Amino acid sequence: MFQFFRNFFKTKLGLAIALAFLGLIALAFASADVSSTGTFGGIAGGDRVAVVGDEKISTADLIQGANNGLDRVRQDQPTATMQAFLRGGGLDSALEALISRAALKEYAQRYGLRAGDNLVNSEIRMIPAFRGPDGNFSEDTYRQALALQRLSDADVREDLGIGLLSQQMLLPASFGATVPDKFAYRYAQLFKERREGSIALLPAATYAPSGAADPKVLRAYYDANRDAFVRPERRTIRYATFDAAALGDRAEPTDAEIAARYERDAEQYAAAETRDVTQLIVPTEAAAKSIRDRVAGGASFEQVAREAGLRASPVVDVVREGLASQASPAVAAAYFSTERGAMTTPARSPLGWHVARIDAVETTPARSLSQVRGDITDTLRAEKRVRGLADLASEIEEQLGNGATLSEVGEELGLELETVGPVLANGQLFDEPRGTVPEVLQPALATLFQMEVEEPEIAPIESGQTYLVYEVDDITPAAVAPYAQIADAVEARWRATEGMKAAQAAADRVIARVRSGKTMAAALAEEERRVPPAQSVDMTREDLARQREQRIPPPIALLFSMAEGTTKRLEAGNNAGFFVVDVDDITMGEIAGDDPLIAQATRQMGPLLGEEYAEQFSRAMREELGVSRNATAIEAVRAQLSGN
Repeated sequence: MFQFFRNFFKTKLGLAIALAFLGLIALAFASADVSSTGTFGGIAGGDRVAVVGDEKISTADLIQGANNGLDRVRQDQPTATMQAFLRGGGLDSALEALISRAALKEYAQRYGLRAGDNLVNSEIRMIPAFRGPDGNFSEDTYRQALALQRLSDADVREDLGIGLLSQQMLLPASFGATVPDKFAYRYAQLFKERREGSIALLPAATYAPSGAADPKVLRAYYDANRDAFVRPERRTIRYATFDAAALGDRAEPTDAEIAARYERDAEQYAAAETRDVTQLIVPTEAAAKSIRDRVAGGASFEQVAREAGLRASPVVDVVREGLASQASPAVAAAYFSTERGAMTTPARSPLGWHVARIDAVETTPARSLSQVRGDITDTLRAEKRVRGLADLASEIEEQLGNGATLSEVGEELGLELETVGPVLANGQLFDEPRGTVPEVLQPALATLFQMEVEEPEIAPIESGQTYLVYEVDDITPAAVAPYAQIADAVEARWRATEGMKAAQAAADRVIARVRSGKTMAAALAEEERRVPPAQSVDMTREDLARQREQRIPPPIALLFSMAEGTTKRLEAGNNAGFFVVDVDDITMGEIAGDDPLIAQATRQMGPLLGEEYAEQFSRAMREELGVSRNATAIEAVRAQLSGN
């Protein structure tokens, strides 16, 4: 059916109908005055989310920034959804980045700083991704790379230009930053600081509701937290693989091809002779004859060479044609006309006069076509498979480009199409949490999640020995799961949420008791529900530094950032509950004035101070230019991206 419509629209009649249809669409747009409405393609609250000086940031800029941010997140978390990105503050981060970018650009223009076209061109030419096979900048490669990332030349040039302006302004602000000696001493002394305290965990599971849940409460919770139940986009994939077996008889060499290859390589199968020799090269013919005569008279060739201050060199597997080209035809004739064990007649080459002893002679008889037929057949078959498979892949690619369907290609090649899915972007099967797509599809996953339905592609795998043809058969977009399908998950999340609320209230009660003078153990004991005992902590910052290659637990990190005698609450990840962190005592250790830690602190704090200077400069730009945000437009963008 799809092939019929593709072919139909290639005809004159089909083209006319298509143009008429486009005309109706244009008429509908004009009559509805789409451009003046805020509900079709526009966003309520205006088209600007912020203004920095005279630089405006549009809603389209913010949407693109959010989508780019989500793409970066998906590089590590392929199944990440826009809703999760927004809940994690992604939109705010994207807006802040756009504001900083606009402030940098506006400030540079105000004070006459610029990044010229020649400088931007130079930056583009230095990017390795834009170089061709010869290692030089390639316009075609550049255009292809931009198309792959859905970027325009103007986008790239603007980004590079702003990057160059950043170098001009922010690098000087941060370069060479150093910390005062007293500051470095104080920072180094912190390594000797010892902290004593205790950490308690109030588990959410302990405080979670245990009785039967009210269905109305669960439904209300689901309605209020729909974004938390979004299922990521998933796709059904159809594919098949083929190798040289798909060529059939086309890969088998014919008698004529075998005979032609034998004729082409006749020299390879002709009789051959190789020789091992020990040779000496001297400046004059007289010297060469003298050496030859002395060896012929019974002297040792090697001894005669040493007496002349020379060394005879052995050479193995000498071939006449090779020796003729490397030395001279005269030398080759002399070497190959002398009997085994005898000395050759002196012969001249550009290097001098050669004289040699023939150490060994090996003769290989000629081989007939029947003798080498098997080897030639295997060689030709391998060559025809590689070439034929590449040609077949090119033919299929052309067919797909002309509108052929995957089913048509599979039928033509006799391939059995397989279907897998629904599949998540990370390769996990949606219906089988522990299942994954076949290994052959793994390299194509990123492409599969950028393709449209029934637009088949072909790709080589296994170093071109096998090819994969594949397409997206169906796309289920990311959407909130129906309540009936995830009722158990909703109840589990509701219990976890209620448990977190109760655990937070319990943590506040424990903190209040500790602040009133009770010990952590006594404060926990007053809880109605049984909770784990507090863990005592007694360690220095040096102990903490030794764990730098490991992830430092968040409550430990909090303990080392609190003041002595304070108690704070910290949420544990994954709805696990709340920590209560109490610092009982802080003791500062002593440090010598020449301790190596001071120099280390100076080196470490310098770059950090430079970053702080650059950040302060960036904030100063914003304050001078002025930044205003359109909260209504920002929330409208948020609503549009979340699908609400």
